[in-house]
Amino acid sequence: MNLSRRTLLAASSATAVTAATTLLTSAGAAQARPVSAAPAEAAATADFDTLLQRAETLLTGGGFDPADADFTAAVTALDATANGLWDTLDRGAGRTALWSDLSPLTDPGNFGQSYTRLRTLATAWATEGTSLAGSAQVADALVAALRFSHDTAYNPAKRETGNWWFWEIGAPRALMDCAVILRDRLPAADLTDYLAVVDRFCPNADRRTNSPTLSETGANRTDKAVIVALSGLLGRDAAKLVSARDALSDVRDSGRNSLFRYATSGDGFYQDGSFIQHDVVAYTGTYGVVLLSGTAYLLALLAGSEWAVADPKVSVVYEAVERTFTPVIFDGLMMDSVRGRAISRQAAGDHRDGAAAVAAILLLASGAPTEYAGRWRALVKGWLTRNRTTPLETLASLPQLALAKAVLNDATVPAEARTTGSSVFADMDRVVHRRPGWACALSLSSKRISAYEAGNGENLHGWYTGDGMTYLYDGDDLRQYNDGFWPTVDPYRLPGTTVDTRQRTDLGTSAGTSTYRPSNAVAGGAVLDGRYVAAAMEVIGAQGTTLRTRKSWFLLDNAVIALGAGITASDGRRVETIVENRNLGTDGSHRLLVDGVRQPGDQGWTHEFDGARWAHADGVGGYVFPEGTTLNALREQRTGTWQDINSGSDTGGTADPVTRRYLTLWVDHGSSPTDAHYAYVLLPGASAAATAAWSRSRPVRIIANDATAQAVEVRRAGLTAVNFWGAGTAAGITASGPASVLVRRHGARVSVAVADPGRTLTTLSVELPFRVRSVVDADDSVSLAPGPRPVLTVAVGGSRGHTHRAELTQ
Repeated sequence: MNLSRRTLLAASSATAVTAATTLLTSAGAAQARPVSAAPAEAAATADFDTLLQRAETLLTGGGFDPADADFTAAVTALDATANGLWDTLDRGAGRTALWSDLSPLTDPGNFGQSYTRLRTLATAWATEGTSLAGSAQVADALVAALRFSHDTAYNPAKRETGNWWFWEIGAPRALMDCAVILRDRLPAADLTDYLAVVDRFCPNADRRTNSPTLSETGANRTDKAVIVALSGLLGRDAAKLVSARDALSDVRDSGRNSLFRYATSGDGFYQDGSFIQHDVVAYTGTYGVVLLSGTAYLLALLAGSEWAVADPKVSVVYEAVERTFTPVIFDGLMMDSVRGRAISRQAAGDHRDGAAAVAAILLLASGAPTEYAGRWRALVKGWLTRNRTTPLETLASLPQLALAKAVLNDATVPAEARTTGSSVFADMDRVVHRRPGWACALSLSSKRISAYEAGNGENLHGWYTGDGMTYLYDGDDLRQYNDGFWPTVDPYRLPGTTVDTRQRTDLGTSAGTSTYRPSNAVAGGAVLDGRYVAAAMEVIGAQGTTLRTRKSWFLLDNAVIALGAGITASDGRRVETIVENRNLGTDGSHRLLVDGVRQPGDQGWTHEFDGARWAHADGVGGYVFPEGTTLNALREQRTGTWQDINSGSDTGGTADPVTRRYLTLWVDHGSSPTDAHYAYVLLPGASAAATAAWSRSRPVRIIANDATAQAVEVRRAGLTAVNFWGAGTAAGITASGPASVLVRRHGARVSVAVADPGRTLTTLSVELPFRVRSVVDADDSVSLAPGPRPVLTVAVGGSRGHTHRAELTQ
């Protein structure tokens, strides 16, 4: 699609705020309602009117040429959705609900979703080019529907029941958006009523209304700040705008819950790029995106006004774009390892949460300092250019599409190449390893970070998603996890996991959300030169199983080495390690070779290979088994429904059957194994010939794989990587306690990275097997005793599992 620049977004380079914000301001000023008041009052009124118009434009996109082909699909999609809602909206005098499937209206989930649908209708009414645009009948029906909802279900006299979120965030945000769009049509008495209900359930962003001692944090604080700001604009209440702005910095509690600070525990952004919500859940991809979106919205909405955000620590959010979000966005997709229970939502796949993040970054760029905004636009342009599987124009709203058009058509903005590098997000037990053509993400858990979150009917089968699930992203296959994967994949056979095959019961069937944190301490690892990773996790099975194992991953230039040791259980059930479980789509028949022999493509085919050395799946890559492995393979066609994994009141899936084909490879450790182990290598994107050659040449040697240490050596790179489970020696390296250690010799230099992923030590000593003379550069936590057997002493206490680095000379 050849996107042309939208004139609405043309802006003078001399202004302090770029494209979107500048033109939103001027558009609002041009359409401000005339006033006759004292000068100060007139100025304040003009500000309110300007910002209200800006709020409307942020919802609808403002004026654009409906004949512009680039907007046709978005307008058509909005029109189709709105017409469906209009046709089914009950407008009768005796109605008891607005839509028959959302009855009774008094249920919080039902009135919450009803307001959301009314917002869609209002947006279509205000959007030129839709069949409902400007219709007096539609406007009158919307005004009546809002009044009916207020009188019937959502008013100050009601008491919160069910999920608090609908009362304090979901319903008031949609209601305020409707009021912004319909403000010229709403009777003054109605608007007063709606502002009163918001004052009742969301009077400020600092506290939970149904639990006044609970301070709001993270995304919830941002959501509420937006609601308070909109109610302030509609009510022409400057104090509320101050309250909304100050909530971002948490002025009320001296910054304790500020969104513009780095957290060291609990919710928020961490300096290592982690993002936590609900205290213990890795949530960059959902709650993190909500926070980013809400912050970007408020910065844009209030820019240039007397309530503009001026906290210099807003740089924390700016830095989060590249530190927190970019590593987990792959060609516009948001990695599922950081989406929590949202993986079970039919309407919110990785492509949709990715699109929301992209849109938030573009909106944030509209007012960010040039040094940030320029880099972000180049990143976004690269993502948008490469992702034609689920292009943004099929997912974005009109305002979001306008921002994307501006970037895609700006010849001065380069399309940034795919991000490479390695990240160990120690504060959220996640690892991401990115190469030019692929990426690998590990989802770990510990007594600090939950293995899963479930509740309110969501994520019913998420049992093993935090047990080392290994996500493999291929630049040529962006549909792997968003093409019916979650309702159809065997939830007992997630790639990278070692599991007891016991039958599990559904999670999260009761009201409210809950998390499960296992009892293991070790989860995380060390990263060297932003290029190599040694990651480890001890798996201690949940209640009902005695399974224990120690797992390691070594992430290299073109391979992922996966080792497991000490696999032990005594429950009389089989234990399996899943090498792969690849979604082949509706009709995939990817060729499978095992030791060079082509295997049948029939659905239902299964076979056990004794002493397999390598396998290859077309369109995926290679698998090498250095020790020879009894490998099980299965082709199967699986059918499930989104409702099977999510029955939530507002996020629940349909009962429509979804069918996908899978290719599964696994190692069966037998019933009640004792000290079993495994070793396999993933070669993403490798050809069959390259896989066979790798199996013969073994460029990576496995040096140790037991309950004391797991280690590999890459001679060509001069790299040795070890995960120590206790004090010991492996590959010539000695550690005084549990640790992840990487050592690379290159020329006369030695690079070392060390971490304590279990956070059990205060000081760690690492002895190297060759002479080192001096330190060239090192973290303050590292000291060296040089000599023929040099010893590094690392102060790991209090470092929360982060990597300590040193550059040495021989």
